[in-house]
Amino acid sequence: MEELRQLCKHASDVKISVGMLDSDTKDRVLTDAAAALIASEEAILKANEEDIERAKSNHMPDGLLDRLTLNHDRIAGMADGLRQVAALDDPIGEVLSMKKRPNGLIIGKRRVPLGVIGIIYEARPNVTADAFALCFKTGNCVILKGGSDAICSNIAIVDALKSALVKNHVTESALSLITSTDRSTTMEFMKMDEYVDLLIPRGGHGLIQNVVKNATIPVIETGTGNCHIYVDAEADLPMAVRIIKNAKTQRIGVCNACESIVVHKSVEKEFLPMLYEALSPKNVELRTDASALACLGNDHLLVKEATEEDWGTEYLDYILSVKTVENIDEAIEHINHYTTHHSEAIITNNYDRAQHFLDAIDSACVYVNASTRFSDGNEFGFGAEIGISTQKLHARGPMGLEALTSYKYIIYGNGQIRE
Repeated sequence: MEELRQLCKHASDVKISVGMLDSDTKDRVLTDAAAALIASEEAILKANEEDIERAKSNHMPDGLLDRLTLNHDRIAGMADGLRQVAALDDPIGEVLSMKKRPNGLIIGKRRVPLGVIGIIYEARPNVTADAFALCFKTGNCVILKGGSDAICSNIAIVDALKSALVKNHVTESALSLITSTDRSTTMEFMKMDEYVDLLIPRGGHGLIQNVVKNATIPVIETGTGNCHIYVDAEADLPMAVRIIKNAKTQRIGVCNACESIVVHKSVEKEFLPMLYEALSPKNVELRTDASALACLGNDHLLVKEATEEDWGTEYLDYILSVKTVENIDEAIEHINHYTTHHSEAIITNNYDRAQHFLDAIDSACVYVNASTRFSDGNEFGFGAEIGISTQKLHARGPMGLEALTSYKYIIYGNGQIRE
């Protein structure tokens, strides 16, 4: 474990100098890193093929395999994300407030980097580039611990990104990748609080809870997404079908995909057959309560009765749970009970119910008449995201640049002493 300790120590040793880099240097590194990704596409895709072959032999589920897979467009998207972050305003050094006290002291609040940020994540190689972009733009050093399933892809991507650091004479310790795939290494990394200032896990429920329970480093908990869409009594039903189809099937292996439908009883007989017809070409299985099952009939191959476990499951698959309710308060109660506090939506033309839903739902992102798939740093105008926080301390929802900063108080005086 000495190698891991030294890697973390090197990052800690240079965090002050990285935090003091000027905006032009940081933006130049990110722009060059984008070009390096494009130039390294062949090597990255070859490495990714190794990961894909190994994942298939290990029978990785389709949703997770989709997350692991890279192609020309996805590498171009990663590069574009780097360029977008470079184009964003640099938050470091921003003065958040400045006040003069009666004794003449001028007390200001200035945004500063957090220091060294550790990211533990699963088979999502795009996170490698996004994490570097956001951490580096905010003057933070980043230490990455990706999943073993993506190790070849991550090594190739980090090699490309580091070439931009070298080109601009910036220390390579601003970006580190832990290449050991041993679980014991991950456990040791979680306890490097002497050197690492913040830990962010990205992945499934098991990974996140393992980090939360075992880390001695402060953790921002990014959550799994049991995302709900409630179809109200006054919903535009064709619009509801379009939104749910998008939220469920546009990309199944992501945390902002819809997993659970809640339907007002007054519209279920009209709405559920419409929904089934729209989703059946995609082979989406509906796991329903007894009322919905009676509307659809259990002779459909893609309809079955739900169990208690279904209401709280993030499927990451072509499966939806369907719950019917008598009113909006019952819908809110159901959602707040089973939510992972990620993203929920209401489909309604009733303003008062929309506002009530926005107020009462306890999740990071709450939508009215829109797909939950928009819960994303890029879609929110952040350029990229480090993750979607489902907790309430420090950061919540898609985490962009500001979520990776802290602040310090700066005080100007002219000889004041405290009496």
